[in-house]
Amino acid sequence: MDQELQKKIDEQGVKIDAMYKSLEKIRWYFKMMAWVTVLAIVVPLIGFVFAVPMFMTNYVDQLSGLGL
Repeated sequence: MDQELQKKIDEQGVKIDAMYKSLEKIRWYFKMMAWVTVLAIVVPLIGFVFAVPMFMTNYVDQLSGLGL
């Protein structure tokens, strides 16, 4: 009985180790996806903070040059 129990415990240990490795990979993928999402959203927003005022200044300057 003890040998059977020890065998089952060892098998469960192996399965738990495999699950841990798999979950660590999933965790890494989720972290990378979070970074990609942040970069895809935040970086363009930061660019717009600088680009929109510059374009608006050029647009307003051109309209004022037309005498409108």
